[in-house]
Amino acid sequence: MALNKYGMIANYHTHTRRCNHATGEDREYVETAIAAGFKTLGFSDHSPYFYSSDPSDEHYPFYMMKRHEAEEYFNSVRTLRDEYKNDIEIRLGVEMEYYPRDFERTYDLILSLGCEYCILGQHFLDNDILVGRKPSSYATEDTARLDFYVDRCIEAMKTGKFIYLAHPDVLHFVGDADYYAAASRRLCEAAKAHGVPIELNLLGIREGRYYPNEDFWRVAGEVGGDVILGVDAHTPESFLDPEQYEKANEYVGKFGLNVIHTLNV
Repeated sequence: MALNKYGMIANYHTHTRRCNHATGEDREYVETAIAAGFKTLGFSDHSPYFYSSDPSDEHYPFYMMKRHEAEEYFNSVRTLRDEYKNDIEIRLGVEMEYYPRDFERTYDLILSLGCEYCILGQHFLDNDILVGRKPSSYATEDTARLDFYVDRCIEAMKTGKFIYLAHPDVLHFVGDADYYAAASRRLCEAAKAHGVPIELNLLGIREGRYYPNEDFWRVAGEVGGDVILGVDAHTPESFLDPEQYEKANEYVGKFGLNVIHTLNV
């Protein structure tokens, strides 16, 4: 399989301005991905969500599109898919959390709008986000919090409705290393058992975040499940940073990761 000059031919993790923390127009993402040599571009902006505790959009989480923006998002991507069909394959998805109480209702909404795939990104542990709970990026030594994250991700993967697990090491655990390794192994083994690839996240590399976490990826390499690279683009220029690809390839080689390049969407 011929790869682009950066070693990737497909990216399924692309955001838009609607999530309130990305910039650039949808068309710019497409044209920059083409320039970088990608053959497939999947849009997966943060899904809107139904919240039983707040049925309106008035107190909507800051980092995801609102429900009234969803139809325009799907229509915009479909228009670009038709316009650029001779240049690149465009797929239409979302990134979303798994909140059991409200997931099915939300999933039905995005399917009705034409969603083709969902990426699991568990940024908050449960849908009590609206009452000010800490995000997964909050540094913690609490093993119960780590276990909750792993349990929630495994429960989500069991639904069969997510094509991969984004930034599986997003839970910022700074406690006992052996406990973290055991929890990481449990997550990686579940992902492998359910046929769900895990993502080596290039945004974390670009911005020097606490993830990718080498302790996690050491375990992932030992378990041997499928790994996919995700640009996690929040600007069109995200595709054009050669250093992120080089560092990602270092992770792949160092930990013997089983990288797959495309998904059946």
